[in-house]
Amino acid sequence: MGRFKNNKKGRVNVKPIAMKKNNQANVDHVTGDKIPKSFVFSRTKLPASVKQLQMDLRKLMLPYTALSLKEKKRNTLRDFLNVSGPMGVTHFLMLKKTASALSLRVARTPQGPTLTFKIHQYSLASDIAQSQLRPRCPPDLFKNPPLIVLSGFGTQELHLKLATIMFQNIFPAIDINTVKLSTCQRLVLLNYNKDTKLIDFRHYSIRLQPVGVSRRLRKFVEKHEVPDLRNLQDVSDFVTKAGYGSESEGDEEGATVTLSSDIGRVNRGSTKSAVKLQEIGPRMTMQLVKVEEGLCSGGIIFDESENGDEKIAKKKQNEDSEEEEGEEGSEEEEGEEGSEEEMDEDLE
Repeated sequence: MGRFKNNKKGRVNVKPIAMKKNNQANVDHVTGDKIPKSFVFSRTKLPASVKQLQMDLRKLMLPYTALSLKEKKRNTLRDFLNVSGPMGVTHFLMLKKTASALSLRVARTPQGPTLTFKIHQYSLASDIAQSQLRPRCPPDLFKNPPLIVLSGFGTQELHLKLATIMFQNIFPAIDINTVKLSTCQRLVLLNYNKDTKLIDFRHYSIRLQPVGVSRRLRKFVEKHEVPDLRNLQDVSDFVTKAGYGSESEGDEEGATVTLSSDIGRVNRGSTKSAVKLQEIGPRMTMQLVKVEEGLCSGGIIFDESENGDEKIAKKKQNEDSEEEEGEEGSEEEEGEEGSEEEMDEDLE
């Protein structure tokens, strides 16, 4: 009996995109469109550090991404595109490492546009955690998508407008009137510097702390652990030891909000809580260098290298014109000096 050959060439191995246990609908209740989902993969072989950056980006895009996506060398962009359609994937994030630079492409499927960013510097989530005294990463931190905040993108330039639209639509929209505060646990911040043309990419966790409550009491309420009272004469000493308000003074200095509902065991509704942001990574400093109309193809809307060449050519042209003006001015001065000498000879 003949065997059937299992041809797996060109196949992309991917687990279903993580969804919530309550089988949440694939339609965004705010915009009415499909919930944005993403693939994060590479087009070339990556070194270990960049490979970890890719995993950090996948965690950042949770829960609407394929965390266990496995790509192979023979996979082409068409393979990912064929898989993305049935799974409702709307965005591709593609890392590419060459001998000279590291780049990140953010594309809208299936027809583009595609934004290419040159990554100048990056730090992994593990590097951020090692630099902190008390790193924070609770287990339910990635159950909900992050909030997106864009700073400095308010400009009339077309390529920056496209970048703003791309980043705004890469995460689900929120309705401030109906959103549950307990789901707002992460924040992605992109800050554009118009002088350097660099974009600072940061990823934070959001934490609320009740104002006027010491750290000792917060830990007791949150963890339900029996405190060590052996060296205390009375239970009241547990509250008053080291000053009741000394540990919470820092909370009052930060931004405070009045909660509309209870969040956790400590933050109660109609009370003031301090909003704390703690970076969890990854961190990137990147520059938008190219915008294409299609999916990694098509007409070029913006190219930073061409703009740079034009500026250099214009600067050189201005310098040449200044030199020509200087030469003409020197010739005129020499002519004036010659005429003066001739007049002196005639007078003699």
